[in-house]
Amino acid sequence: MFISEALAQTAPAAAPGGESSLLTMLPIVLMFVVLYFVMIRPQMKRQKEHKTMIEALAKGDEVVTAGGVLGKVAKLGESYLHVEVSEGVELQVQRSAVVQVLPKGTLK
Repeated sequence: MFISEALAQTAPAAAPGGESSLLTMLPIVLMFVVLYFVMIRPQMKRQKEHKTMIEALAKGDEVVTAGGVLGKVAKLGESYLHVEVSEGVELQVQRSAVVQVLPKGTLK
């Protein structure tokens, strides 16, 4: 009795064309566009700025490392540099560990 009633119902007619599928995909596409401009693009910009800062390091620059150590660049290598933290004390750190170049005369 109930089965025949259920079979008698028809499915709603589909909208002509592909407009309904386009409208259902629009919010997902918009979310990816917003994600790109809010998260991905600024991160890529920061990475590019950090890379140019590291490439521009020179002997005598005053820097801050990722560990919070302040010092003056004593020697430069291809992937490492020596940071003088006090007179006669040098630390060897990776170039990528430098997070900031300080203005000259900051360290005394």
